[in-house]
Order: sequence, then C-alpha cells, then structure tokens
Amino acid sequence: MSALTAKLNSGHEIPLVGLGTWQAPAGEVGAAVKTALGLGYRHIDCAAIYGNEAEIGQAFEEVFAQGVIKREDVFITSKLWNTKHKREDVKPALLKQLSDLKLEYLDLYLIHWPMAFTEDHAKDENGSIKLLPIPLRETWEAMEQLVDEGLVRSIGISNFNIQLTNDLLSYARIKPAVNQVELHPLNVQQRLKDFCAARGIHLTGYCPLARSDASVNVMENPTITTLASKYNKSPAAILIRWGVQRGTSVIPKSTKEERLRGNFDVFDFELTSEEQASITALDRKHRVVDPTSFWGVAIFE
Repeated sequence: MSALTAKLNSGHEIPLVGLGTWQAPAGEVGAAVKTALGLGYRHIDCAAIYGNEAEIGQAFEEVFAQGVIKREDVFITSKLWNTKHKREDVKPALLKQLSDLKLEYLDLYLIHWPMAFTEDHAKDENGSIKLLPIPLRETWEAMEQLVDEGLVRSIGISNFNIQLTNDLLSYARIKPAVNQVELHPLNVQQRLKDFCAARGIHLTGYCPLARSDASVNVMENPTITTLASKYNKSPAAILIRWGVQRGTSVIPKSTKEERLRGNFDVFDFELTSEEQASITALDRKHRVVDPTSFWGVAIFE
C-alpha cells in the first residue's frame, strides 16, 4: 500500500481519502466535486439513492473535458439501491446511473444494503419496511456479470456484517473487493475489520466524523482535540488519519472548500501507535446510521 492508495483484490487501487456525497445538497454537490478534484481528491463516492448523481455527472463531464484530470485518474464508486436486487433489474439500474454520471464504467459498484425493498418502499402492518425474498446470491451473480461485461471494474458490498459476508464468500465467483460500512472512533467494528482483512476484503468507512448525529460530537472529545493541537490539524483530520492508519479508506462529506482542504491534509503526519490506540479506545458501538430506527429492520448488533 502506498501513502495514498490501497490495492484491492481485483487488482485495482483505491485512494484512501475520498469525497462522500451522501446528504450533499443539490446545487452544491457538483461544485464540491469539482473543488475536491482540483484539490487532489481522486476518489468520489456516489449512490443512486442520494439523488444527486446527475449533478455530479455534469461536474465530471466539465472536469474531464478540460483534459487536466482524466477519467482514468479518478476512482468512482456508486451503489445499487434496495429496490433493484432482482437479477433483471441490476444492469438497467447501473446503466441509468452511468448515464446520470456521464460515465462509461464505474471503478466500484456496491450492493448498498443486504436487503431488498418494493419499488414504492412499502411498509408492513407493523410499520416496518417490507422486505422482498430475493436471495443475495441472485443479486451478486448479476453484479458479477457487470464485471464480465466491462461496465464495472470492481464489485463489493456495503453494510454487510460478518455472517452475510461469510455466506456470500461461499458462492461468489468474484470476491467482493470492498465492504463499505460505518467506521469512526465511536464505532470501530474491529471484529468485522479483522474478518474482512483476513479474506482480502478492503473496508471503506462512511460517516468517519460521526457528524450526522447531533447527540454526540467525537470531534470535541479531549483525546481528539489534544492530538489536533499537537499536530496543528483539525479534529476532523485526526479522525481521518486514524482511519487511514487502520488501513481503511475514508469518505468524509463536505461542500465547503476549507473543510475539503483540511480533510485531505492528512498525509504529512503520522499518529503514534499509542495515539492510535487511545482513539480506538473511544469505541462504544455507537451508530449514526441504524436501520432499526428508520426502517424497523435490525441487521446490526
């Protein structure tokens, strides 16, 4: 692994710091993508459900047309939404996303969640989201076909726990290159990280700053603020550096140039092993994104 990338089991390299686009507002996300690429970001994380891929695609088209940054220099991820798990729906879903993003291929395509929904996100009699009995194997085999056709370079999973990942590995012709999950010092997921590492699956961490949860603010924790002062970095940079030193890629979201710059400024210092351990010790298995609260589906511990 170089200072900036990790080698995936597919043979491709993923930049360790990328730009997340979840909850990036319409009218701002395109400009943020262009700013990030200008600052040196070479990893952009997208998803169909975020509702902003067309705007991001316009930004890609403008940047690549200038010729300074080439398409092949940027690692672009997107995700298959839960309503498109049927075998016959996977490729059309991807083609729509490629059209929106104005791309000919994706570097990485993920199954966004290990559950399938009806097209209208219907709920059952208990108020929980209604799940469709579509085997993950069916979806995964359709994902593998996308690699065969050259539409995506790597495929992976998101929000998969150890049990689901282990089951998928029992039948996967193409192993998942990445598992994208919530990772930050309050939700370290060390067992999942160790399991995936032993099987050559790279982890990408979303919500690395735990910023979407108003009930906690890990960036105000004395452990983090002390290190920020020591290294003359932002608390966010300390959290991102912690993730990078764990060997994970990290995709913080921002639309502000100052924060975009600060979030990327993490490669000129290194936390000591003791400092890494002190941040890891903040773990309390706290999730910002828990489907129990918004879908009524308990897929995590």
